[in-house]
Amino acid sequence: MKHTELIKKMTLEEKASLMSGKDFWQTQNIDRLGIPSIFLADGPHGIRKQQAAADHLGLNESIPATCFPTAAAVANSWNVELGERIGNYLGKEAVAQKVNVLLGPGVNMKRSPLCGRNFEYFSEDPYHAGKMAAGYIRGIQSQGISACVKHFAANNQEERRMSIDTIVDERTLREIYLTAFEIAVAEGNTKTVMSSYNKLNGEYTNENLHLMREILRDEWNFEGVVVTDWGGSNDRVAGLIAGNELEMPTTAGETNEDIIRAVRSGLLKEEVLDECVDRLLELIFTTEAVYEKSPSKEFNMKEHHRAAQEAAEESIVLLKNEGDILPLQAGVKVAVIGDFAQQARYQGAGSSIVNPTILDHTLNCIEESGIVSIGFEPGFERYGKRNQRKIDKACALAEKAEVVLLYMGLDEVTEAEGLDRQNMKIPQNQIDLLHALYKVNSNIVVVLSCGSAVEMPWIDKVKGLIHGYLSGQAGAKAILRVLTGEVNPSGKLAETYPLRYEDTPAYRHFPGKEVSVEYREGLYIGYRYYDTANVEVLFPFGYGLSYTTFEYSDIQIIPEGVAFKITNTGTRAGAEVAQLYVGCNSADIFRPKKELKGFAKVSLQAGDSRTVLIPFDDKTFRYFNVKTNQWEIEEAQYEIMIGASSADIRLKGIHAVKGTNAPVPYDKEKLPSYYSGQAGQVSQEEFESLLGHKVPAATWDRTKPLGYNDTIAQCQYARSAFARFAFHVIAFAHRFLWKIGKRSTANLIMMSVYHMPFRGIARMTGGIVNMPMLDGLLMVVNGQFFKGFRHFFRERGKMLKVAKQNN
Repeated sequence: MKHTELIKKMTLEEKASLMSGKDFWQTQNIDRLGIPSIFLADGPHGIRKQQAAADHLGLNESIPATCFPTAAAVANSWNVELGERIGNYLGKEAVAQKVNVLLGPGVNMKRSPLCGRNFEYFSEDPYHAGKMAAGYIRGIQSQGISACVKHFAANNQEERRMSIDTIVDERTLREIYLTAFEIAVAEGNTKTVMSSYNKLNGEYTNENLHLMREILRDEWNFEGVVVTDWGGSNDRVAGLIAGNELEMPTTAGETNEDIIRAVRSGLLKEEVLDECVDRLLELIFTTEAVYEKSPSKEFNMKEHHRAAQEAAEESIVLLKNEGDILPLQAGVKVAVIGDFAQQARYQGAGSSIVNPTILDHTLNCIEESGIVSIGFEPGFERYGKRNQRKIDKACALAEKAEVVLLYMGLDEVTEAEGLDRQNMKIPQNQIDLLHALYKVNSNIVVVLSCGSAVEMPWIDKVKGLIHGYLSGQAGAKAILRVLTGEVNPSGKLAETYPLRYEDTPAYRHFPGKEVSVEYREGLYIGYRYYDTANVEVLFPFGYGLSYTTFEYSDIQIIPEGVAFKITNTGTRAGAEVAQLYVGCNSADIFRPKKELKGFAKVSLQAGDSRTVLIPFDDKTFRYFNVKTNQWEIEEAQYEIMIGASSADIRLKGIHAVKGTNAPVPYDKEKLPSYYSGQAGQVSQEEFESLLGHKVPAATWDRTKPLGYNDTIAQCQYARSAFARFAFHVIAFAHRFLWKIGKRSTANLIMMSVYHMPFRGIARMTGGIVNMPMLDGLLMVVNGQFFKGFRHFFRERGKMLKVAKQNN
């Protein structure tokens, strides 16, 4: 331990106090010993430090900060150095706002396109996500503060996120859902990890000894701090034993008492508590050092805005360019249509929402872009209501134009933390507008703004398609520069776009609605499934067009990696993302047809060539063997593929690899779907063979009384008529608010009430409601109405009395 002498001076009560927050965003301080509090703030793509009352839902406005493109956008750059530069800027702004721990980046896998938080995550591929995250982390921590990679782990749905049990086999967990975290720890050297809300195979992640101790600490040698997601602590003592140091937000001392009792009873060894205190002290002192050297630092808002624009420019993806309609020719008359051109859709919603320092909108930037605009029409209502008058006015404008720029996308209430999307569709009123415009002018270029994959049955009606994702505060200008050709697009998709949602591998098992969610598809998420099962897609993983062309040649496979030549065969300077995929030719152990194992972004002038080397590393040939319980290498011939996307392989070669002679871990006869790759319809029996045990019941036991980890939604089955009535009031309020257009408020009800477990009432209220009071509420819910309320108010009285005595 690094702070043994200081810890010796601390009382048990002081040690316990450090393990929970002082308030919503700060850790506890101990002035007697010179231990300051530190500040944690949201910030995957911009700092969210609130000036007024603190919350975790993005309700109260924060101090202005640069809103960079979200992770889903920057992932399309495939540029680790860009991620590091963004991290550097984020770190500078965090220091300017005196933030010690920046809560990001997020590296959870895009298991389903419908996860409401996909805009905050990088990729459907763990290698890609891990590399991008490591870049961000290095940049943030270069400024002396801490990044916080999240949400650890297997947190891939928002619905019931605080209580859902993720059922996943060990190999899939290791290869798909933990690899990005592993890279973030090993290559990013993150100082902080955030545990997720969900359970993992029956245990809450922050209490899961296998995840927290055996993997994170013992295998990966992580020596930093683990912080709960806000309100994510279930059993505080079990969390500490697992090595989850910091609980946020404050519980007003309630869980401190749990820790003290556990130490005095022998349930928690004081040495374990001391280890946790030591790691937290190291985080406090190392991140406070930057403020001791320079207590006040300002950042250049204009410089950071330009950096946000450059990041957006490199992340924009050109998906369609029929007849070379793009870049727009000089002097062409353009009609600008779509509400998103007037009010940019540039970021997601929830805890990551940023109050931008500057905000570009298309209509404010179009004149300086050189585009000749003949006018603007919104064309549609932003939140989905059909308006024929707006369609008619848009069509009248489109008739006069040579090209229509149509700004489409998803609105702010569709993609939000705490909620999953209901479908993969663009709102119907926008599609109706597109069809109407097509009848009067077929030269349509769509500019798409959303943070996740959408279905595009309408794509045959457009000649050009630019996807900006959620491109941050400078995204509007960046998109215009791509449209005019000032910037040659170089972004490539970091997720597959299926033809329809029903084609996705997790379709039948997303989201988990009650107790658990089964990851029956195993390793086969994203392109791993589509390529192996030969499922046709709209746009493959790694796909993106350019205004120039690239030729690949001269592949050479050497022990260190694969070398090849890229030539810019077009007439413009541009950048190409070359991707290394590896496939194993053995049939002994099931694997996807190909897996991403490296990538390189190469900038070339027209006519220039460059030889590129993508090195092999410790992850190139490995798989996790559940029989030996470790990483192994299968001795086999491996196909080495260099592609412009997962579906556009330009060069191939064979490489023989010596193995570790591990035993084959599977009975092939019992896992036919996994060996064939047809993992979209795995039976329960086959999934149980993969797991090695029976799957738990996926539905609530409606005969049992409700407890701490049951949700408010389960009040519909409560014994108490009062509780059932309360549930119906909540459900009605949600429907009513949605219908009258108060959709953000309706979403808030679902996120912070409907899916909240009862323990969350205590964990998220900062001591206003404690666990004994919650016991009273549960008595009410379970049919003991008068006894429950008496208990509630009696315990509240006790709490207020103690608080008064302490003051």
